[in-house]
Amino acid sequence: MNRIWAHLRSLWPRYPLLPSLPLPAYCLLMAAMGMLRWDHLVLAGIFLVLAYAHRRTQQFLVAFMGFFAIALLYDSGRFIRNLGVSEDRVFNCGMHELELAWFGLTDGHARVTLQDYFQVHHHPALDLFFAVPYGVFIAVSVLYSAYLFFIDKRACQRFGWAFFVLNVFGIVTYHLMPAAPPWYFHKFGCAIQLDVSAYEGNALARVDAMTGLYYFRGFYGRAAEVFGALPSLHVAYPLLMVFDGWRRNGRVSRGLSLFYFVWMCCAAVYLDHHWIPDLLLGWAYTGVVFVALRKLMPDAAAEPQLGPAPSLALRP
Repeated sequence: MNRIWAHLRSLWPRYPLLPSLPLPAYCLLMAAMGMLRWDHLVLAGIFLVLAYAHRRTQQFLVAFMGFFAIALLYDSGRFIRNLGVSEDRVFNCGMHELELAWFGLTDGHARVTLQDYFQVHHHPALDLFFAVPYGVFIAVSVLYSAYLFFIDKRACQRFGWAFFVLNVFGIVTYHLMPAAPPWYFHKFGCAIQLDVSAYEGNALARVDAMTGLYYFRGFYGRAAEVFGALPSLHVAYPLLMVFDGWRRNGRVSRGLSLFYFVWMCCAAVYLDHHWIPDLLLGWAYTGVVFVALRKLMPDAAAEPQLGPAPSLALRP
């Protein structure tokens, strides 16, 4: 017992038991409310193993703390769903009209948006192609952060917290400026129904039907926010990777990160999940968060070196 306690204190000297409290407490709360799921227990188990297994895993946990915070943030989002959201405050047809005025195109004799166009002109190959970035965006972000952990722990920690702050900005905006996604407009028109369930959109529904996996129905069907199109965080995550790695990466890596970013932007429009203004606000948020976090958490080489003042030779 003394050896176990000594191990815990070697990892967390001041508060050895503190890491064991948050996620297990959240699981107990969910169980008391009858809302406990298996993924809650898996997340809590991973957290505890990383916290106490080894010094290396503890460092990994500290670097990835922002991602665990995001998981709790989104899972608890159901408790504030539609907070401050009312039918008269949701941007819906206005977003379609704005898109039509700024980014519309002519299809035959009609003026349409890109989202309107792809509702009619779509192809199974394009459905699959654009479903890929939407299906792997979380895994790509986590893998990129893991890559940073092994080459630059400071950058890894900064990326995780930038990821978290972007999501906080997004959630706050969802409630201050609720906006319906294009799929909602195409499915329900201008009427606002606050009790409607989240939907993966027609394109991803076609992909689910093709693959038989129904991954996107399960993933997006559990989303707490329906009127959270503005801003697009899907495009914010790849852009954050572009910004973070621009000075560090070589030409090939930069090209791949830019391709992934453009791919995601095109997918957001083709899959009927976002208007183009949603993308623009997501880009702006990413730039602000990246610059702010670079200032608050600079690279180790950029930090001032604290040490004894240089000795001054006294001349007679």
